[in-house]
Amino acid sequence: MGQRYYIPITAASRPGACAGPLLGRRQTRLRPADGGLPSRPGALPAHRSLSVLAVGSPRRAARQRGVGLRRTGAESMQYRPLTMPRLDDRRLARLAAERRLFTPGPSGPLSVCLVYPNTYPVGMANLGFQAVLRLLSEDARVACDRAFLPDGERAAWPRTLRSFEQDRSVGDFDVVAFSISFESDYLNVLHCLRLAGIPLRSRERGPRTPLVIAGGPATFLNPEPLAEFVDLFLIGEAEEMLGEFLDRALAGPLGREAILERTEDVAGAYRPDRHAPVYDEQGDLVALSYHGAGDGHVRRRFVADLDRFATNSEVLAPEAVFGDMYLVETSRGCEWGCRFCAAGFMYRPVRYRSLGTLRASVARGLQERRTIGLVGAEMASLPGVAALCQQVAEAGGRASPSSLKADMITPALAAALGRNGNRSVTVAPEAGSERMRRVVNKNLTESEILRAAEWLVGSGVESLKLYFMVGLPTETAADVAGIVDLTAKVRARLAAGGRPRVGRILVSINPFVPKPWTPFQWEPMEAIPSLRAKLAALGRALAAMPGVEVEVESPREAYLQTLLSRGDRRTAAILERLAAEPDAWWPTLRRLRGGGSETVDPDRFVHRSYPLDAVLPWDFIDHSVDKRYLAAERRKALAEIETPPCDTATCHTCGAC
Repeated sequence: MGQRYYIPITAASRPGACAGPLLGRRQTRLRPADGGLPSRPGALPAHRSLSVLAVGSPRRAARQRGVGLRRTGAESMQYRPLTMPRLDDRRLARLAAERRLFTPGPSGPLSVCLVYPNTYPVGMANLGFQAVLRLLSEDARVACDRAFLPDGERAAWPRTLRSFEQDRSVGDFDVVAFSISFESDYLNVLHCLRLAGIPLRSRERGPRTPLVIAGGPATFLNPEPLAEFVDLFLIGEAEEMLGEFLDRALAGPLGREAILERTEDVAGAYRPDRHAPVYDEQGDLVALSYHGAGDGHVRRRFVADLDRFATNSEVLAPEAVFGDMYLVETSRGCEWGCRFCAAGFMYRPVRYRSLGTLRASVARGLQERRTIGLVGAEMASLPGVAALCQQVAEAGGRASPSSLKADMITPALAAALGRNGNRSVTVAPEAGSERMRRVVNKNLTESEILRAAEWLVGSGVESLKLYFMVGLPTETAADVAGIVDLTAKVRARLAAGGRPRVGRILVSINPFVPKPWTPFQWEPMEAIPSLRAKLAALGRALAAMPGVEVEVESPREAYLQTLLSRGDRRTAAILERLAAEPDAWWPTLRRLRGGGSETVDPDRFVHRSYPLDAVLPWDFIDHSVDKRYLAAERRKALAEIETPPCDTATCHTCGAC
């Protein structure tokens, strides 16, 4: 045995969770015509990056900037022996820099490694991951640790995935629990399993391997692409169902098979090997046969009253994305019903935390950080949001809200954001023309967008971030050109104010990705060559405008995301092929396109328009939103008819209320 070192274990570095990464969101940034420097590479759009998961999560990595941390004397009084060969300088430095804001309980008999399938900076910025970490760490029956996919080049990864705090092999835990926010991390799940020495396919695992479970918003929508690799999914918000899972898990022996047998009946649990897909001669899914108790439908669990749980930053990690922020989840869901947006449908009914609860969370956060990140699908609709921003400003801090709906921005809110010192605010028109905004149910006029931009910049905000999509259903060339026209009008409105310098405008454009449980779930993704042509034309036109920067997402990345969003269980074979050649994932996909004996044709899931009466891979999940309602919303989209925002007090049309 090697030399034994004693290192300080702070309150923030007690055993508690696990994570991992692979594909990032590749984007191209174009330099503005005036030669100005672009903003920080990878800087996140607030409304994308701070989007809510089962509790909240960032969409892709951005800033990794630390700030000074306060540390109490009591935190450095515990010591734990570690073996010299296991010490890793980066891991230990990250542990030492963290500050845990909750008190973990004593370790119990059930060992759980919570894994985020991306790197440490991404995983520790995820509010959902942190919320589950706290729930597990505070449970005296659980010995919890966490793990992440290794940083750096794949060739330099360690041979074994080890837990972050105890430096223990992930394959030695009783339960390995994945928190999955985005489909693009599915490949990382396979990498984590391989590094942990756990057989990829559930049926290949024996009684001595850990039980592999998974949850998070990506799995709420469609768990089938991962169904061959996960023993049990927990479909729902962790606060509502994790305790019940632990009760069942600890009610007997702790072997993999014994725990699985006891926990599969937890409401919201989905055990894939109890279900078998049935295909017709054309390869279309016609049924998902079920062999078990009940009817085989899985009802998503959700927290009715968010005030029961304060979902905020639980571990301050300077190296995390948004490491200089204290994050506060304000709501789950969205009342506006944009027809492309999964969060607006799978989190129904929309739930807001009370202003009193949020004020308390903000006050706590201001003791730790100057910047408070307000996390929600759409922040301008939050009751009392201007007062909340004002509270932060009066305390000398800065409130950084995620995306704001332009027509809900008031002069008071704009002034509060300006006083907060916000240099950049995100507004998401999503489409360049009013016709297309009617199609997607954005309920937003051009004049409202221009007015909001003028108020924000007039209040001291230095730059605006505008988010658009291309490839939306029914899109025309005029709709695409409308993105350029609207951006030019925003810039002209800002210049007309007589300011000495016009605020910078960042335009981010993403290809449309059809998502399950939305009115556009039946629609195909547009062909890659067509998307490339649109993005290239937009890039040239927008980059020619002084003070305008352009950021576009790769259509190839969108293709992969669509495949993993809409795929059925046959996608497992594709994932295995991609995981075997991770540095050549696109050439691998190109070889598989067109079908053959190896796998199903991935184009079947990406570029195919599903009939309205088709059996969809995710139909067995019950989100309380009636499929007939989604079909009706699709018909309204094609007719360019808007739907008013949710009124949970009077409307019960969709079935969620």
